[in-house]
Amino acid sequence: MPNRRAFLITSLVAITAMLSGCGSPQEILDISLLQGTIPPQLISDFHKSITRADKIKLVPRITLQKIFELLQTWQELEEQKPKSTIESLPIIGKNNSKQSNAATLGDFWLQKAIAENLIQPLDVSSLKNWDSLPKVWHELVKRDRNGYPSPQGEIYGAPYRYGNCVIAYRQDKLSWTPTDWSDLWREEVKGRVSLLNNYREVIGLTLKKLGYSYNTQNLSQVNNLTSELKQLHQQVKLYSSDKYLQPLVLGDTWMAIGWSTDIIPLTKRYSNVAIAVPDSGTSLWADMWVKPTVKNNDLNNSPLTNLLSTWIDFCWNTKSAKQILLFTDGLSPIFTAQNTQQTIKDLEKNRVFKNTLATFDKSEFLLPIPPETTAEYIKLWQQIRAT
Repeated sequence: MPNRRAFLITSLVAITAMLSGCGSPQEILDISLLQGTIPPQLISDFHKSITRADKIKLVPRITLQKIFELLQTWQELEEQKPKSTIESLPIIGKNNSKQSNAATLGDFWLQKAIAENLIQPLDVSSLKNWDSLPKVWHELVKRDRNGYPSPQGEIYGAPYRYGNCVIAYRQDKLSWTPTDWSDLWREEVKGRVSLLNNYREVIGLTLKKLGYSYNTQNLSQVNNLTSELKQLHQQVKLYSSDKYLQPLVLGDTWMAIGWSTDIIPLTKRYSNVAIAVPDSGTSLWADMWVKPTVKNNDLNNSPLTNLLSTWIDFCWNTKSAKQILLFTDGLSPIFTAQNTQQTIKDLEKNRVFKNTLATFDKSEFLLPIPPETTAEYIKLWQQIRAT
């Protein structure tokens, strides 16, 4: 019996093939989609809502890093000028991935994609639901030409799904219930904690414990930061960003820090694993639609531009948001809007999502920091890991 994720992926491929139909490439809106982030049901509903002349093709990609590498490849291909017609023909065995009109990108990759001129600003004037999104989403994607947040910047992405960093724990191993980051320092879990192998996440949660922002600069000015990190390091059994769940299942670790979309499916298979959303707030991540910077991007074609706007708006409607929540274990940005009565009604059956909403205002996106601050973070990280 295939699991739900396998069904989601298989169905997405089948529906994508159906939606692309026939017709010339110029008539098809081609989107590189992060696999598993949009339910097949949503795609099917979108197809029913548009005219038969409109066509959309969603190509599943395995990871955000793969999509970022494709953006780089498309940019390189754009800059190359073939010396002859023969050289411009496809070559068997060579990466001939078709350039997409739009793609999924995570907020972590946004700064670098802008700085390398891999993506271009979006025209949000054609997005009907843009103004209804809370201000925090506007601030996240409004960037200057170097990719840093700026009130005077342009809009480089349209978020459609988000999640957070949470604490997974073994209910059968602990006699108490974790509620915040400070629980990682408790004597009872010494040597039983796994942390992400990510300096922004680990230093960030320690800053949060001390009452500071995840995006704090001038770390030397934060009292007790180094000593707190050294104490936390003594609690850790392993650092890993991709293999931290198996030790938790086996009981080698009793608490693990990880991303919600990794951990929520685990709790559905193992009843002794539970999730705590830290009361003081946590780090957030978001998947968003971006537009590649390529001269021959067919989005210069007005019908395709309108179709992309229709697709983005469709992902923000209430029904689509519920499907994203149910089938991808992620939340829609509309669930941070102030129409809290409907929001709470939709989320009250899921404690993790309800607590994510309750702590949203205290949580933060990991924003890009200046190179000198990055160097300070890395130096401190290396110092702690060497102890």
